[in-house]
Formats: sequence, C-alpha cells, structure tokens
Amino acid sequence: MSERVNSFLGGSPLGVIVKLVLLSIVVGVILSWLSWSPANVVDWVVDLFQWLWGSVFGSLERAIDYFILGAAIVVPIFILSRLLTIGRR
Repeated sequence: MSERVNSFLGGSPLGVIVKLVLLSIVVGVILSWLSWSPANVVDWVVDLFQWLWGSVFGSLERAIDYFILGAAIVVPIFILSRLLTIGRR
C-alpha cells in the first residue's frame, strides 16, 4: 500500500508535502510581486473558460448557420436532380 502511495505521489508523502509547501511559497512571492491576488487568479481562470466556451460554441453556432444556408440551396438541387434522373429512366 505504501509503495502505491509513494508511486502515486512521486516520492514519500512527507517529502512531497515539503516540496509543495516550498513551491507554494515561491509562487506566492512571485504572484505577490506581480500584484496578483487569489481573486485575480480565479477571475482569470473564469474569464479563460468563458472565452473558450464562447469561442467553441460561438463557432458551432456559426457552423450551424452555414449548414442551414448551404442546405437551403444544396438539398433542393439534389432533390431536383434525383427527380430528373428518375424521369429519364
């Protein structure tokens, strides 16, 4: 069991905790120097996901509009061509 925990964490639990604490302090100092707060980071992540959501589904909405616009021309032409082909037989 201990071996699986060490494998999952990438080392002993105490060593990993110490590394995470030190890394958190270093990152905290850098973000503080940049005048970022935890709220700024959360806002940035939320804004990123909102932008991604709008980009993905905005593109999907445009793709659906293009599909409908093209289908308004393509489908009637296809039906006419099939009817004319059947009429020739």
